[in-house]
Amino acid sequence: MDTEALKKSLLSKFAEVTADRLQAIQLGVLELEKPESARAAESIARELHTMKGEGRMLGLLAIGQLAHGCEDLLKANREGRVAGQAATDLLLHACDAISDLLEDLETAKEGTDASAEMAQKMASASGTALPPLRSAPSRPQKARATAPAPMPPPVKTAPPPSPRVTAPEPPPPHPVAGHPSVATHQSGVTEEGTERKASQDRTIRVAVDVLDSLGLLAGDLLVESARASLRGDEISALFDRFSRVGDSLLRLGETLEHKPESRARLNRLESDLHLLRDDAFRFVRAHADGLNTLHGDLTQMADHVSDARLVPLSTIFEAFPRAVRDLSHSQDKQVDLSIDNTSAGVDRSMIADVRDALIHLIRNAVDHGIEGPDTRSTMGKPDVGHIALRARADGDMLLVEVEDDGRGIDPSRLREVAVFRGLLSQSQANAMSERDAMELIFRSGFSTKDEVSEVSGRGVGMDVVKRKVESLGGSVAVTSRIGRGTSVSLRLPQSLALMRVLLIRLGDDVYGMPVADVEAVARFRPEDRLEIFGTLAVMHRGRPISFAALGPLLALNGGPRFDRPPVVVVRHGEDRAALVVDGFVDEREVAVKPIGGDFMKGAPFVAGSAALEDGRIAVLLHVPDLMAEVRRLSRPVTEQPTTKRLKVLLVDDSPIARATESALVRALGHTVEEAADGEEAWLKLAQAPYDLVLTDVQMPRLDGFSLARRIKSQPDTAKLPVIILSSLASPEDKRRGLDAGADAYLIKGELGVESLALTIDRLT
Repeated sequence: MDTEALKKSLLSKFAEVTADRLQAIQLGVLELEKPESARAAESIARELHTMKGEGRMLGLLAIGQLAHGCEDLLKANREGRVAGQAATDLLLHACDAISDLLEDLETAKEGTDASAEMAQKMASASGTALPPLRSAPSRPQKARATAPAPMPPPVKTAPPPSPRVTAPEPPPPHPVAGHPSVATHQSGVTEEGTERKASQDRTIRVAVDVLDSLGLLAGDLLVESARASLRGDEISALFDRFSRVGDSLLRLGETLEHKPESRARLNRLESDLHLLRDDAFRFVRAHADGLNTLHGDLTQMADHVSDARLVPLSTIFEAFPRAVRDLSHSQDKQVDLSIDNTSAGVDRSMIADVRDALIHLIRNAVDHGIEGPDTRSTMGKPDVGHIALRARADGDMLLVEVEDDGRGIDPSRLREVAVFRGLLSQSQANAMSERDAMELIFRSGFSTKDEVSEVSGRGVGMDVVKRKVESLGGSVAVTSRIGRGTSVSLRLPQSLALMRVLLIRLGDDVYGMPVADVEAVARFRPEDRLEIFGTLAVMHRGRPISFAALGPLLALNGGPRFDRPPVVVVRHGEDRAALVVDGFVDEREVAVKPIGGDFMKGAPFVAGSAALEDGRIAVLLHVPDLMAEVRRLSRPVTEQPTTKRLKVLLVDDSPIARATESALVRALGHTVEEAADGEEAWLKLAQAPYDLVLTDVQMPRLDGFSLARRIKSQPDTAKLPVIILSSLASPEDKRRGLDAGADAYLIKGELGVESLALTIDRLT
């Protein structure tokens, strides 16, 4: 390699390493503001000295000057000559200046006006002279007297004493430029340097394109291994047929009359046939064993390639402590950020999207969530707000959570803002559950801020988070308690190259769904189905979920062909849906490839494709898109003509039934209060007026018929409309309800938005 190529290589390596080193320095600088900062200061000093030495060796004098100024400032801070926050601010700004020089290393040779100004500021703050870009040349005699001889350092004998050793400076002597392993405690630092060198010797940098190619190749090899297994089965079947034909021929020969010579030949033929059959059996068994071993090795290789694509989340998280500090200081807030489990891995191709999503979440937590010190003190909270950033692996998925202890999110406030901004009508807002109201924060253009600032107010932050996470096949969930804080959880696949999928069949075609999004496979009987809001649903694990055929959902033909069709229960965030399919094929790990051809690009519900061993291509489905379509089809009509907004008392002993019926009544624009049985309902009627009572029949303590009689027997409540809503559908039950004084009798299995709306309009 020529000198110029070597220099370019070294400069490129220096830029990469220094960028990582700057990140470590900034994290250490933030630790300086904490009481126990001695170790952080030592770590920063080592990194700065190494950077200075490497920069000067490569002729990047401006970087060396800034690093030297940082060292002086750090020393002044440790000696108490520069205040903690002032030193921290200057050191962080110096890191920014060095980062700017790394963008164009030509400017790092002589520096820029900005870098020179930064160096002067640090020199003034630390009370030292501005370090020159170039060191003044020394006389040869002086150099020979003080410089070490140009030979390897002695192993057993100590070097001759140097005049610099006797200098009365309290800090440890600086190491030789470019060698971070020399410090005060020589033995300990040497061990650290040795460990670092050993660690560096065991790692290399690999281009992402190479890893992408290896991932696709590993997936193709797994498919080819499965094809080889199929061919092995075919060979085994051929040998079985051959064996059966041979046995038939031998039996036929035994039934015929033969001369003695022919009989001897027949016996030899029978012996050869048995030997051939034994050899074929041993071949098939050895071939199958070899294929199993090969498939296991290829699976392990695919896992290693997938792991090689993962990078620790520390590459993303390390930038956040400073961002939180700068943003909180700009808003006169005190915020502490804690980070847990930075070693969890994420696919390198996802880093940019994950970083963007987390930046929005953390900015929102500081700006919207954490209150000012005065407000927090009034509420009995510590003056310093807390944001926790946590990550953990869950199978093939990665869970990242951003939690703050701020003011929380008020669903009522969200509804008011949505109506004010014209995103919802008043009746739509009234019909919203708390969970649906929380989803408003993800709408484009939605913001609770009245004024637009540099940080927020444009209504694009959480919308960006949702779009980026769902584009990766993930989901976002929000939980909040007013006055206590908010938690936003991101659920993401760890890798986009290799994915474990459930292969399903629709007709003769095969489709795949990520196993991480599949909650269960099942079969539901016709009696398990019910109708909610005019949409089919089934009960799954104690809660109703949407029930839909996957074929029509994808605009394909098909639907349930059996009374108990096979069903895939998929989940996205808190949503669940039971999707009817024609059958199941297999569960396996596949290499995800982009859809080729213009006819499929941009198609809805499609996330990629995967090759199968029989030559077919499986289309991989995008579950977030599927769930969005299911929600769209199952959304109730919220604009119903009503003369006025009613206050309804809903009485039912089943929590699930109450939740379903309450949502139905709210969808009509009415307010709802609930009671678990007739006695509780009667107490509520005595305490407050209502416009309508909607009651079940079979309940403990006081059933629906008795409640209706009691209401109609009292003068104060005799005119109050009562609707019985029951699963008892016989004519006798209806007659008993009307005899008890009910104004209407509706069947739960036949309940819909329109029928309930017409009944309420008629009675009110």
